[in-house]
Amino acid sequence: MSWFKRKKKGILTELSEQNDMPEGQWVKCPGCSAILNRRELEENFLVCPKCGHHFNLSSQRYFNLLFDEEAYERHDEHLTSRDPLHFEDRKPYTQRLEAARKKTSRNEAVQSATGTINGLPLSVAVMDFSFIGGSMGSVVGEILARSVKRAYTEDRALMIISQSGGARMMEGALSLMQMAKTSAHLTRLADKGLPYLSYMCNPTTGGVTASFAMLGDINMAEPDALIGFAGPRVIRETIGQDLPEGFQKSEFLLEHGFLDLIVDRRNLQEEVGRLLGLLMA
Repeated sequence: MSWFKRKKKGILTELSEQNDMPEGQWVKCPGCSAILNRRELEENFLVCPKCGHHFNLSSQRYFNLLFDEEAYERHDEHLTSRDPLHFEDRKPYTQRLEAARKKTSRNEAVQSATGTINGLPLSVAVMDFSFIGGSMGSVVGEILARSVKRAYTEDRALMIISQSGGARMMEGALSLMQMAKTSAHLTRLADKGLPYLSYMCNPTTGGVTASFAMLGDINMAEPDALIGFAGPRVIRETIGQDLPEGFQKSEFLLEHGFLDLIVDRRNLQEEVGRLLGLLMA
């Protein structure tokens, strides 16, 4: 696998780098309803300059944001999901996979890469909500496990950027098994004394939150991200009580000790470099 270095292309982006924002020169911010110029928004790492709302960012653009000189090596791009259970609801699982691949120009809901940040070796895996809600099936679990293994076999730090609705129901118990698989590999990383940074984006829920996303040495999140296991309606119906306002938002979780840091995307590279400098000293 050759090293990749992205050339500057102004406001033009390849299909694999595009996000879920509507097309056009102007974009309405869902956070403050401001009308934003797309070019200015792109230059601001897809963060609203008025209210700080974080739009979804593709895995490739996270790699470009994090790694030194935007240089990194991609891994496991050939892995693709199958349909072992022959699952079908409103349409067959195979059709959903094909539609997701066509929409995103990616094979799965997670991408992995290695490179350096401030000269320190780092293995990164980034989940992508635009691929079937970033759901975790057996191939997603395998790519994550390989990313962790790459860290502890090559003496790299690890960072996982999570954005997911949880386990992929179309794969049943095979999907749930990935919770244990990824957690077991993280144990081996910890045994070698290598740091793991977890960065949770909006949303991070279900089995992803219940496994690797909350197992970081440092648990971070973007501002105003929805993070939790079950949804607010399910919890409310289960306990029979009204819930505190914003109780699953990253600010609430930070206040109650579930997170260590809230990091604005625009400061992510600087903050990750600072933390790795301390943890790998």
